[in-house]
Amino acid sequence: MSKDVLSQGEIDSLLAALMAGDVPQEAVEAKEHKKLKLYDFRRPNKFTKEQLRTLQVLHEGYARLLSNFLSGYLRSTITIEVASIGQFTYEEFINSVPTPTVMTIFSLAPLKGTALMETNLQFLFPVIDLQFGGPGEMPPRVRELTDIELSVANRIIKRLLDHLTITWKDIVNIAPKVESIDANPHLHQLMSPNDIVAVITFSAGVGEEVRGLINLCLPYSLLDSVLSRFSMANQFVRETEQEEQDLRALEYWLAESDVEISVVAGHADISVREFLQLQVGDVLPLNRGYTQDLDLYVDDELKYKVQVGTVGQSLAVQVTSLAEEAWEIV
Repeated sequence: MSKDVLSQGEIDSLLAALMAGDVPQEAVEAKEHKKLKLYDFRRPNKFTKEQLRTLQVLHEGYARLLSNFLSGYLRSTITIEVASIGQFTYEEFINSVPTPTVMTIFSLAPLKGTALMETNLQFLFPVIDLQFGGPGEMPPRVRELTDIELSVANRIIKRLLDHLTITWKDIVNIAPKVESIDANPHLHQLMSPNDIVAVITFSAGVGEEVRGLINLCLPYSLLDSVLSRFSMANQFVRETEQEEQDLRALEYWLAESDVEISVVAGHADISVREFLQLQVGDVLPLNRGYTQDLDLYVDDELKYKVQVGTVGQSLAVQVTSLAEEAWEIV
């Protein structure tokens, strides 16, 4: 029997000892108190720790993709990092969002339902400024976006959502689609206030000084059909299979690549007069002995040491070692 469940005999003994005064009342109350565990039924924990951890790992890769994309797209230093991840009620998330901001409602077909991306103005204003050729600075005061600025922000946000397809490809093939964009998060009631959502918060740095936040809100109802694939064990199997496929693809394309290979037998110093008088059959003494290895270049880069030989009626070389210069690169 479990240690947490008392038998009838133990209960009788405990009651008899309590009636006789052998067991202090405080000890019984303390023991009963330890069995209690607080649980808020208005806010159930639907996401397990493993599922939240998988979401974090998944979107850390998403953050790296966005950093590389935005840095190249805006020609500036952009750093995106996962700041936190947790599960909240929809009401808690909406109440934590500042106003004004930019709230994007989007779908992730074939998943049923909608999700939200909140990009606050501390991130968007510098990005829009960079798009217009500026240095990426915040305006003197935070205000709502103009129609032109909102149009530019809409285009950038669509590009951010497109990268979710790459991030989620090992879980499910999704097609993000923007449903609407608004500056006031309280205008849309997409779900019940008590519905549980997973919120991934990204810290976004533009340049060296300006930092903003991006919040990705994924409802439990949206992810319910694919949560079974969020197991780290299954994720490891998928990653292993993907690595093997990538390796085979890499080997194939490397085999299809054309490279120029040349072998240098040695060098000789001669005058211009001697060079002009060279004829077929002349012998030039080189700076390398016949027992020394020759240099093999791959696309003008020294890679290997080789020895000369023949294969059938053709000249050939045999690789004997990696060149010292190549070792330094490795």
